Amino acid sequence: MKGISILGSTGSIGTQALEVCENLDLKVFALTANNNIDLLEKQIYKFEPEIAAVMNKQKAYELKKRLSGKKTEILSGIDGINEAASFEKSSVILNSLVGNIGLEPTLNAIHNKKNIALANKETLVTAGELVMREAKNFAVKIYPIDSEHSAIFQCIQGNSQNKISKIHLTASGGPFKDYKNFNDITVEDALNHPNWSMGKKITIDSATMMNKGLEVIEAKWLFNVDIDNINVVVHPQSVIHSMVEFEDGAVIAQLGKPDMRIPIQYALTHPKRLKNNFPKINFFDCGELTFQKPDFKLFKCLSLAFEAIKAGGTLPTVMNAANEIAVNAFLHKKIKFSDIPKLIEKAMGAYTIKYNYSFDDIFEADLWARNFVEKALNI
Repeated sequence: MKGISILGSTGSIGTQALEVCENLDLKVFALTANNNIDLLEKQIYKFEPEIAAVMNKQKAYELKKRLSGKKTEILSGIDGINEAASFEKSSVILNSLVGNIGLEPTLNAIHNKKNIALANKETLVTAGELVMREAKNFAVKIYPIDSEHSAIFQCIQGNSQNKISKIHLTASGGPFKDYKNFNDITVEDALNHPNWSMGKKITIDSATMMNKGLEVIEAKWLFNVDIDNINVVVHPQSVIHSMVEFEDGAVIAQLGKPDMRIPIQYALTHPKRLKNNFPKINFFDCGELTFQKPDFKLFKCLSLAFEAIKAGGTLPTVMNAANEIAVNAFLHKKIKFSDIPKLIEKAMGAYTIKYNYSFDDIFEADLWARNFVEKALNI
């Protein structure tokens, strides 16, 4: 591997990816951020990438002034992000952008024949069929970073001749798995995840279980399985990261500490496993491992994700965009936690699905959903 571009280097996955790069002594050629130029500046001084891009153009200008005299070229906007995604010297692009903004750079990387370590869920949620087809056409490998998809990926290694009967996608259940009423949940409550340290948007998605719904859709495209063969299992201890069941009834599981650096490293070193100093699992400290069915009625977002992918076409795009706007509104305390699925369902019900869609159709559906929910918020 020659080197790497990290899209979203100041986020939770991005910062952990840089720790992995240090462990692997892997050259970082490009970094990108949205607004956090303070952290990006520190990363530039430490890793000395050849280019760095900031989505916010004003922030990019400010960073450029700060780094006057440094060799790192500062770029801005989506064009800058795309340049990082196709940087000639990088052999792999790690996409940890949050939201549908991650789709275009993913496609850009594919069309420039860059292998992708993918942590941006929306790439496959909104355009899974097209993205996987383009990856095949350009002979590009997509390695999953989500702990659950990495677990499935690891479980099927050496089993390419065996048909998958069912994927058991594990979920921690988030902080509200034992709740029966969501009306009084605060932003602070929802951001208090019991097992994982993640960005705000993903943490809220975990609390509503939309995160698991998005992962179900991702799993369908990544592993080419029917949606009816994907089973969500609530496993609060987050020790088993997912399981694969084969036709003979055998189930293979991947276990480990709830530490995102492990799947990040595997995505970057596959098929090799290299030594690191990350914490290792101690089975005598694990205690009891439990499993339960998710409550689809209570966690309506999970149910909506299944509905969206079963309907197909551009409906998952609408669901995803509506969720982004609703979650942002909740984080800014404009709506209640229980309003998130209501807004998503309202958008899905008002939309006319497009089948045999193009990339332009995806962007149109995304914009339609955002405008619909924003208008609903203003009523």
